[in-house]
Amino acid sequence: MKGKKIGVLMGGRSSEREISLKSGNAVLQGLLRKGYNAVGVDAGTDLADVLKKQKVEVAFIALHGRWGEDGTVQGLLEVLGIPYTGSGVLGSSISLDKIMMKYILNGLKLPTPKYAICNSLTIPKFPLPFIVKPANEGSTIGMSIVRREDEAVRAVECALKYDRNVLLEEYIEGNEITVGIVNGEVLPVIQVRPLKGFYDFESKYTKGMTEYVIPAHITKSINKKARDIAIKVYRSFALSGCARIDMIVNKNIPSVIDINTSPGMTETSLVPKAWAYLNRTFDELVEEIIEGASLKI
Repeated sequence: MKGKKIGVLMGGRSSEREISLKSGNAVLQGLLRKGYNAVGVDAGTDLADVLKKQKVEVAFIALHGRWGEDGTVQGLLEVLGIPYTGSGVLGSSISLDKIMMKYILNGLKLPTPKYAICNSLTIPKFPLPFIVKPANEGSTIGMSIVRREDEAVRAVECALKYDRNVLLEEYIEGNEITVGIVNGEVLPVIQVRPLKGFYDFESKYTKGMTEYVIPAHITKSINKKARDIAIKVYRSFALSGCARIDMIVNKNIPSVIDINTSPGMTETSLVPKAWAYLNRTFDELVEEIIEGASLKI
C-alpha cells in the first residue's frame, strides 16, 4: 500500500461529522508517520469528483454514521473501483440499521434486548423503562431513556428528528462491555463505566467522563461468551477490517446492543485502547487496517 495514494475519508454530512474529523485526522497522521502517501478527504456531495481529482487509489474510511458507515460510500467506492477499509456494502448497511440488526440477531438466536418499532408519535405499548433510538444513528445521538410514560412522546419526537424509524429497546441494567475485532483478531474485552451512569454522547467524547477497564472485570465464562458472540456477529454480518460490538451483561449473559463497522479513532476511542493494551501502537493499528483494504465484490 505504500506505493499507492491513500485518501482518508472523514467529516462527511452525518451528525457525527466532528467526531469523524477527529478520527480522520488521527488516522492521517498515523499513516504519514508510517511513511504512507496519504491525504485527507472531506466526504461531501462531490466526493466522487474529489477522489478522481486527487487520484486516490485506496480509501481509509474514517466516517461515522450515515453516508459513511451505512454502505453508501462503500457502494460508491465499489463503482469507482477504489479498494477501501472496513466492511462492504451489505455488512455496513445491516449493521448501522438497528432494526435490521435486531432481525438478524434474533434469527441467529444471539442475545439482544427486546424491542419494538415506531415511526410516529403513536407509540406502541412497551414495558418501562426502555431506550429510544433512531434506527440509523450512532454515538447515542437522538437516544433517550424513558422511565415514565409521560416521557415517551418527547423521546420519540427527538429520535424522529434523525430518522423516520425509531427503535424502542428494553432497558437492561448491567455492565456495558465492548469487543473490538481487527481483521478477524478479537481484541481484549473492555468494560465501560460512565461516571454519571449513562454512556451518552458527552460521556463518550469528554475526557474523564468515563472509566475504561481493560481487561474487563468480568468472569472468564462471560469473557469467553462475549468474545464468541462478537466473532459470530463479525462473520454472520459479513464484516471485515475493523469493527466493534457493544454489549450489556445481565445475569451472566452478554446481550448485543450495537455493531460499529467504522469505530472511532479518537484519543478516547475504544478499539485503540484495546489495541494499546496488547503493547501495540496506534500507528500499527492504522497500518494493520489499511493493509486489509480491498474491494468487497
